[in-house]
Amino acid sequence: MRIVQSKGRKDRNVMLPVDILSLLRVWWTERPTVNDRGVSGPDRALFPGYCGRHLSARQISRLFKQAVLAAGITKPVTLHTLRHSFATHLLERGVDIRIIQALLGHAKLTTTAHYASVATGMISAVESPLDGLTAAKRRKGAS
Repeated sequence: MRIVQSKGRKDRNVMLPVDILSLLRVWWTERPTVNDRGVSGPDRALFPGYCGRHLSARQISRLFKQAVLAAGITKPVTLHTLRHSFATHLLERGVDIRIIQALLGHAKLTTTAHYASVATGMISAVESPLDGLTAAKRRKGAS
């Protein structure tokens, strides 16, 4: 999916889940061909705002806050939290940090490292290089 003029006025490509793509295809074929302003289907916004225009950043933020309240989330979250969560989940799945960097549209890898906060479970699952040496010595001594 192509995101045009997102954060930092950059265009980027991101993956689109197959289930959502299927829903969008159904919507595209079943949508009204003309809206209330007489604009035909291909020129319509997927998420129209006031008078058929695109949703503004402010409108999206308000909708997000309403969804957070409706979901009963009490922890302070923002739309920006979704970027951190996205990066963290990709990192936990073993996606290379340079790919995450490209998906987030960062010029510097250090910026991505701030977003991709490593989960505690990942840290505890890493084996110390010294453990490998100790095991190797035990195997060598058993021979």
